[in-house]
Amino acid sequence: MSENVRSLESALHALEKTMRDTGADLVQEISNLKHKLEGLRSSEDAKLSRWARVQLARTPSRPTGLDYVERAFSDFVELSGDRCYGNDQALIGGPATLEGRPVMLLVQQKGRDTKGNIKRNFGMSHPEGYRKAMRLMDMAQKFGLPVIAIIDTPGAYPGIAAEERGQAWAIAESIAKMASLTVPTLSIVIGEGGSGGALAIGVGNRVMIMQNAWYSVISPESCAAILFHDAKEAPRAAESLRLTGQDLLELGIVEEVIPEPLGGAHLDLDTTVANFKEAVLRHLEELSQLSGEEVLEQRSRRFRNLGVFGEN
Repeated sequence: MSENVRSLESALHALEKTMRDTGADLVQEISNLKHKLEGLRSSEDAKLSRWARVQLARTPSRPTGLDYVERAFSDFVELSGDRCYGNDQALIGGPATLEGRPVMLLVQQKGRDTKGNIKRNFGMSHPEGYRKAMRLMDMAQKFGLPVIAIIDTPGAYPGIAAEERGQAWAIAESIAKMASLTVPTLSIVIGEGGSGGALAIGVGNRVMIMQNAWYSVISPESCAAILFHDAKEAPRAAESLRLTGQDLLELGIVEEVIPEPLGGAHLDLDTTVANFKEAVLRHLEELSQLSGEEVLEQRSRRFRNLGVFGEN
């Protein structure tokens, strides 16, 4: 956010406070300032670099997975544990209802502060998180529930304990499990979509991404450290990775970029969730017209076509 935007926001808040405190008629002045602020945000949004969108995706006040669950769905019942080792708090899930339609939710969850991030392990799952996801996929398959996966992770947890418990194997199994489902699957990247940690629940019949989210095989910092031997070159790496929603739409990796309010999802949660819900309902309705075999075939064809190109 530029200094010009911050200055206008401060002036707007000051005017609104003055009107509340004194009762002065400042409606026209506030309306003019809001219009000017919206125009400035729109102009700046069009000029945002890929690195700037990565930073927006990491904004601490950005909506988390549970924000979408609480506002877009009803009757959510969280189911815990992988029936093998423990309960991973970075990936939660369970049955819910979306406008009267039963669904199964898989949600990668970050915290909002230090305490929350420690509890949620910064949104980075251990193997038991992905095994929990597979358990819920099996349940969805058994009861014919569409799977809706909400993705927001910098990547799977890379610690020694996670590797000892089979991190890579759990991710691979989760990808294979999701690819084999005959119920519709939707995957939506709401913030960060890092590497296999995101792909483990990203095998959707339709894959969508919020306007200021990113989805990539590697984070810009890690890419810069490998290619340029300097993590500070992350902005340069972000440009090369082409990891924003518009990039992914042009490459055919996602079906839709879900719009966010000007300035980012954190500035207007109601509008953000409404846009998210509308897109999910629309795609779910289209997929519900397909048979189980057609769902499976469409998903297989979708992923097999990624990266295919022809030469003139």
